[in-house]
Amino acid sequence: MSLTRNLATLGLIGTLAFASTAIAALKVGAKAPDFSAPAYLAGQPFTFNLTDALKKGPVVVYFFPAAHTSGCNVEAHLFSEAIDKFKAQHATVIGVTAGNLDELADFSKETEHCGGKFAVAADSGAKIAKQYDALLKLKPGWSDRTSYVIAQDGTVAHAYSAMSPNQHVKETLDALSALAKK
Repeated sequence: MSLTRNLATLGLIGTLAFASTAIAALKVGAKAPDFSAPAYLAGQPFTFNLTDALKKGPVVVYFFPAAHTSGCNVEAHLFSEAIDKFKAQHATVIGVTAGNLDELADFSKETEHCGGKFAVAADSGAKIAKQYDALLKLKPGWSDRTSYVIAQDGTVAHAYSAMSPNQHVKETLDALSALAKK
């Protein structure tokens, strides 16, 4: 199935099944919970640490339900395609999931997903998702689709929740642009 067809199908499913956008619990200005997690970048394991990443600039923490699922494949690909725009804003992008953890190494390097352009972190037991109020209501133990922009001072600069993957990149890039103007 083509990426365009996937996007159209997901948009329709998102409209029908998730008519209202969930509201992320962490509000703008709140302190973002610090976390460290096992992660992969281009298939290589490492430990991601939010505090360390914030030393380099703002961080986009996007939660997604599970590697190798239709919406998550689309979302990862969209972040991958836009990674140079995030880098231009001095932002680090990290995807975080509690689903299909045994597939994250491959997911992180496959061209049709992350393409080795940004890291994905394993959230065993959805502990990080719980701190960020990003739990999937329909499948307990998995994270939902919520994106946060964390400012360098560790506060939430933007939060966006929607099961459709289509607007997360635009939302976070727009928030980073607004943050840079402050």
